[in-house]
Amino acid sequence: MTDHERLLSGRTAVVTGGARGLGKAIAKELADRGVNVALLGLEEDALARTATELPTVSRSWPVDITDDDAMVHAAEDVHRLMGPVLIVVANAGVAEAGPFLDSDPASWRRVIEVNLIGSAVTARSFLPQLLDTRGHYLQIASIASIGAVPMMSAYCASKAGVESFANSLRAETAPCGVSVGIAYLNWIDTDMIRDADRYTVMRKLRSHMPQPARAVSSVEHMAHRVVTSVERRASSVYAPGWLRSSQLVRGVLPGVITQVARRKLTHSRYAATGLLGAGGRAARRATVRNGGRTADPR
Repeated sequence: MTDHERLLSGRTAVVTGGARGLGKAIAKELADRGVNVALLGLEEDALARTATELPTVSRSWPVDITDDDAMVHAAEDVHRLMGPVLIVVANAGVAEAGPFLDSDPASWRRVIEVNLIGSAVTARSFLPQLLDTRGHYLQIASIASIGAVPMMSAYCASKAGVESFANSLRAETAPCGVSVGIAYLNWIDTDMIRDADRYTVMRKLRSHMPQPARAVSSVEHMAHRVVTSVERRASSVYAPGWLRSSQLVRGVLPGVITQVARRKLTHSRYAATGLLGAGGRAARRATVRNGGRTADPR
């Protein structure tokens, strides 16, 4: 056991979007390193199953991360039942694809709400505990934070937003001993990506990317990289590692992407996908208005 692992063993971490996919894999990786995990998300049954599968003391809270009041109550419950939180992984996220003009306004807005607003609500709810423990907040971002692509305007906007939010938060909390990291991740083998591959727009989008950018990594590999960065309280983690070099050319990426789009998309029309994957369906069913959850009739 490394010194970092000894420091984390027996402590409490929060993972949002922990019912499946990357969130579930991160929770398992943390638990395998001795961390007790609080799982937050919309899918109550799946969250509870994940919690029972973990080897440490773990619990689940069914909650919409965009609901300020519900998240404050969840944070209080986590502290009361599991002790003060040392680690928060803001992982919950949804996506949609297709032309912006044809996108459903409610789905487009929901991507921003979950990915960006939900991350901010998560930080606001748990930051008092992180200040007490001098803990670590990790924001799951994306290659889309570095280079926006056509047909994914909501997702790219939300991920660029969480990158800026995390950078700002890092500067604010550094004097208090709280560290903030950003995980820049490429395509991951989750149900969201598998669902996306059913749509022509997503298959076309990936086919126009350079070969390394089209590769799909396992959730286990990505979770290992993410949790190792948490142990080290790293300010950033890039997976795959070549993503780090994209920071050097991000200034020219919009022009390059526009030129490619002008050649490849001029005569094409693609249908909007709506929210993707099981997590997207759960987010579509639950909307938050004025602090209360209402069923989405669609």
